[in-house]
Amino acid sequence: MKPTTFRSTVGAVLTVALSAVVLPATAASAAGGKASGTATVDSATTTSFGRVADAVLTERTAALLDSRQVGRIAPLKDRNVRLSARQSRVEDGALSSLRGRKARLASLGEAYTSADTRVSVDRTRVKDGRATVQVTETTTLKYKKIHGDEPATTGFQAHHELNFTARADGGWELTGITPKDDGLRQINQPEATAVQGVATAHPNATRASTTRPSRQQQKPTGTTGYNYKAMASYAEKYWKNYNPAYRKFNDAGGDCTNFVSQSLKAGGWKHDSGVYSDYRNWWYDSSYQTSSWVGADEWSWFTLHHKRATNLSNVYYMGIGDIMQMDFNRDGSKDHSMIVTYRSSSGVPYLTYHSVNTYRKSVASIIASNPNAYYYAYRT
Repeated sequence: MKPTTFRSTVGAVLTVALSAVVLPATAASAAGGKASGTATVDSATTTSFGRVADAVLTERTAALLDSRQVGRIAPLKDRNVRLSARQSRVEDGALSSLRGRKARLASLGEAYTSADTRVSVDRTRVKDGRATVQVTETTTLKYKKIHGDEPATTGFQAHHELNFTARADGGWELTGITPKDDGLRQINQPEATAVQGVATAHPNATRASTTRPSRQQQKPTGTTGYNYKAMASYAEKYWKNYNPAYRKFNDAGGDCTNFVSQSLKAGGWKHDSGVYSDYRNWWYDSSYQTSSWVGADEWSWFTLHHKRATNLSNVYYMGIGDIMQMDFNRDGSKDHSMIVTYRSSSGVPYLTYHSVNTYRKSVASIIASNPNAYYYAYRT
């Protein structure tokens, strides 16, 4: 089997053997295989497992560097593989811990100017909708010349076990990463921290009813200064012919929230500058963007934190320029974002969105097709 190597913009390298991974038939449906006999996780999914492992470990290393880089090293999503909501909070805590370690190192007269992280997938096992992935990380860090007598580099090799769980929609989520080496903690291995629940860690969205109400609720006009018609016009202009002024994220977790953010900006939403990984910031530039610009959960947290929108109690209350999000499998992590671009005289909102590119789909047809999802409606 021939390995394929990927290099990120900061020198992270990932090597994955592009071979099919055999799993029992009980996990076939979760992996997109046959219902009986032997099923496989395809090479693209195996590669995505490795890419996500690479992104997590590279980002941990980057938290130690003495640099002003604010862009994410690599997306923490790849095709149909992403971090679970809980693991996202674990990584937030890990990066905070490592930034504290960097500060302690600086006080002791040590810093690193650059790093190279290489991740190889050694073994993948899949059973009953769960994948266990063994990886080897090789990391080299370059010392900053503070005293002048430092060696050029330091390096280490570490082993990790990653656990992925199959989602109902056929995708996978990273639910845990565990170091497998005994001995001293490596420099980019964070200290264990308690994980807070969603309600205390981030603003908590309130689910919306999907039952059609007996009375309509109209969206107030002229109260926010936003141009809702401009939001709708933008979305309906670029729903299938993408605006070349923006990057696309169809192959990196989906383009839906990126598209919503573009539409909101077209209607008057202003950038909120700051660190890309802090959900309280929201911006896009020629080289990168915040996680809240492209991530469904992060967009919700940003929006509710800054009160740019409020949750509606019913999806039928949405008006033009309002946003609906869905949690397909009720796991607490939002999967999809859409914008209302038309509302009928009888009170039915119609939504336009990317991934899959769709124009004016009624909220009724969305609910009928996804009866088990959780729905969140936002008045912008």
